[in-house]
Amino acid sequence: MSFDERGGVPVRRPSTEGRRSASLFQFVSSFGYSAAGTAISESSRSRATIGTVLLGLVVPVLILATWWIAAESPSVPDYLLPSPPQVVLAGVELAESGLLGTYILISLQRVLIGFAIGASIGLAIGALVGLSPLASKLLNPTLGALRAVPSLAWLPLLVILMGIFEPPKITLIAIGAAFPVFTTVAGALRHVDPHLVEAGRAFGLTRFRLLTAVQLPAVVPSVVSGLRLALVQSWLFLVAAELAGSSMGLGFLLIDSQNNGRIDRLFLAIILLGVLGKTTDAIVGIGERALLKRWG
Repeated sequence: MSFDERGGVPVRRPSTEGRRSASLFQFVSSFGYSAAGTAISESSRSRATIGTVLLGLVVPVLILATWWIAAESPSVPDYLLPSPPQVVLAGVELAESGLLGTYILISLQRVLIGFAIGASIGLAIGALVGLSPLASKLLNPTLGALRAVPSLAWLPLLVILMGIFEPPKITLIAIGAAFPVFTTVAGALRHVDPHLVEAGRAFGLTRFRLLTAVQLPAVVPSVVSGLRLALVQSWLFLVAAELAGSSMGLGFLLIDSQNNGRIDRLFLAIILLGVLGKTTDAIVGIGERALLKRWG
């Protein structure tokens, strides 16, 4: 039952859930929350994708060429700037010894586990703070103070509490991943169009169904932006964790290369961190397109 705006007369709604959902999403679409946009042909999309990839390769190629030219200059010693072939050979050497694959996999594992835990916590707390004014007043001051603590400040405490093995590293990464997701989700949910919320309530949605069917779909772009920031933070906090206490991983490779004067391995570790970070970000981008297609 509902009430007619004109005179408060009870009006009986249809009871079919499928019709409710369809009508609600038609209403949502009328407010511009469709991700579909205008129809684009597959050939046009393919050309745009190829063009984007080629443009994205311009700067890396220029950097590589500049690096190679500078490294071959007689005025630049090898111990300060190795050439690209020297870095490749360092990678081959580590791969043949079985260390390179192990370092990459252990770092990737730490990042993915910490990111999953931190993003889940950030999403839950962000939804709570964004939807509840009381929770926002209770939690915002404390969370704001915790967010301001530098990453390396957490590590000594975590090592004392959890030991020197995997738990403190994963916990540190989870801390780094949680705050970007929390901040973006909470801010986005506060600014969801109130007409959408009222429409969901008018269609009889429960609080949970309203969150999953109306509010979260409306903030999908913000959520994905938060996830991308969280992923960047995860790689940053990984390096902090592995630099301070680890015997394996790309962060350990950085500090070990510095101690041994292996500048070629140092460059290799930095390049691998950049490539892995960009690859995982691209995977999140694929998930973003799938989410927008689902909720469009």
